[in-house]
Amino acid sequence: MKRGGLSPVSELAPYATDPAQSRGRVYPADASRTRTPFQRDRDRIIHSAAFRRLQYKTQVFLHHEGRHFRTRLTHTLEVSQIARSFARSLRLCEDLAEAVALAHDLGHPPFGHAGERVLHEKMGQFGGFDHNIQALRVVTLLESRYALHPGLNLTRETLDGILKHNGPLVLSDGRELDGGVDHGLPFGSDRIAQEAGLPLDIFAGLEAQAAAIADDIAYNSHDIDDAVRAGLLTLEAPAAVPLAGPLLIKVQEMWPGLDRSKQRHELQRRLITTMVEDVIETTSRNLADTAPASVRDVHLAGHTLVTFSARMAEQVAALKSFLFDHVYRAEPVMQPVRAGEQVVAGIFDSLMANFSIAGRWKDMADAAEGESARARVVCDFIAGMTDPFATELYKQLFDDRPEFL
Repeated sequence: MKRGGLSPVSELAPYATDPAQSRGRVYPADASRTRTPFQRDRDRIIHSAAFRRLQYKTQVFLHHEGRHFRTRLTHTLEVSQIARSFARSLRLCEDLAEAVALAHDLGHPPFGHAGERVLHEKMGQFGGFDHNIQALRVVTLLESRYALHPGLNLTRETLDGILKHNGPLVLSDGRELDGGVDHGLPFGSDRIAQEAGLPLDIFAGLEAQAAAIADDIAYNSHDIDDAVRAGLLTLEAPAAVPLAGPLLIKVQEMWPGLDRSKQRHELQRRLITTMVEDVIETTSRNLADTAPASVRDVHLAGHTLVTFSARMAEQVAALKSFLFDHVYRAEPVMQPVRAGEQVVAGIFDSLMANFSIAGRWKDMADAAEGESARARVVCDFIAGMTDPFATELYKQLFDDRPEFL
């Protein structure tokens, strides 16, 4: 029997998340006659304002530097495609993997990680800022679309995937995984988890794990592609580039004289394919060794099951290190990064001194009790901005336009 356009549920592996067994939503909702709960989650995410704004948010290169560079939106779509490929190959729930992938970057502020660093610093005394938890705030609180509830009212499985696609937040004894008890959980994670009934000390399902590693694959491959487009990397001397270099050498040996554009495309697709096939093969072995008989077994496995092989993980780490040294810290990238930091810091300080924006954000700021609550409203407002909106607001506030180029 088919449900909501999916293949028969019997085709799902026993360790997959069955939409028919969803734990439901925080706010009760009538069942759909045509869509599974996870299909509805996917659709709600796609139709959200936060999703649309990803089109004008920076990935690595600022959106205005060229139309062919990735944005948060194009990155998110690439992650979604890879996550669905994993789900199909491993007999997981494709719709849940897609929903988590589509939502994973909804909490990113303008100007990429530069904006995130500034917000975390500015919010240091008020609980800090974490883009994963901000994504949860977006889908549980900040999206304002429905008459009956705040947020998007996603299923608990999708919320759990957004919260823990990178792994549990605490150990089984309650200690935080990163930095111990003094580090503390990201602001709001405990409250959101408690309200939705999401345990912090167990792993997310395989669909969320698939979305997480799809994120790694997507940004590693497309950052190389964008870096070549930007002139930060060349197609000469490829042996110096971990993982990607040998693939490019093979392309150049197979097609001598192939034009650079096609070389770049051949490299990217081979890089993605190499990593994807490694994950599928490795994860299949992990599942055979662990033999989870249910989703619960996945939650309690004690380690991530959707992984690279040890050899591939080492190569991916080397590639990330190479990109950090030769792309992310290159001056043509760092100049707009510094300008983005200037914009976010300036707007934050100005709005904390005088929240001059009208509408519901002004009402929320006026209603906030205490400096911490007001700072969180300011942080939420800035985190939702696109790069162009933040730049224009900075210009209005300071009669100045920062130099991005």
